[in-house]
Amino acid sequence: MEPITDVQPKRFTAHPGADASAAPASAPLRPSVRFLLQHPAHLIALGFGSGLGRIAPGTVGTLWAWLAFLVLQLWLTPAQIGWLIAVSLPVGWWACTVTARHLRVADPGHIVWDEVVAFWIVLWLAMPMGFWGQLSAFALFRFFDAAKPGPVRWADRLCKGFGPRGGWGILLDDLVAAFCTLLVLAVWRHLFG
Repeated sequence: MEPITDVQPKRFTAHPGADASAAPASAPLRPSVRFLLQHPAHLIALGFGSGLGRIAPGTVGTLWAWLAFLVLQLWLTPAQIGWLIAVSLPVGWWACTVTARHLRVADPGHIVWDEVVAFWIVLWLAMPMGFWGQLSAFALFRFFDAAKPGPVRWADRLCKGFGPRGGWGILLDDLVAAFCTLLVLAVWRHLFG
């Protein structure tokens, strides 16, 4: 048996299949306005600044998504909003991947593009609804996203780490939370009209 003479420390990865070479070795960063404006990916992933808050950035990002959707409806048709969402998914995947690596955290809470695009999907598929219906959709989505019951927890654990797999993982659990929200809304409409 030969002695081990060259031992390199291993970098942390949250998932065995994660891209170890992309994992940052230094301490995590806290995003600021300066960080937000340093790269287009930061601007997108941090929800155009809605994810910068210290308290409940996911909730703030979802509120921003709700407001942005209502404004978008004034200028875009439902089909155009659908195309915007379709483009927002791969762009968001890229932005979340880059921003997570730059923040040195695999799934930072300040990245809110996952909430934004997932809640846009909920509103796009469930509209038209009045204020109370939209508020119910918001509350359901936040519940599924924060509490992570069953399938949302599974999706959250599926793709962790840095690199494209981790970027997709940031989006995936929120997409599953959107699906769960839509399922509850559909059952409610079926039962109570």
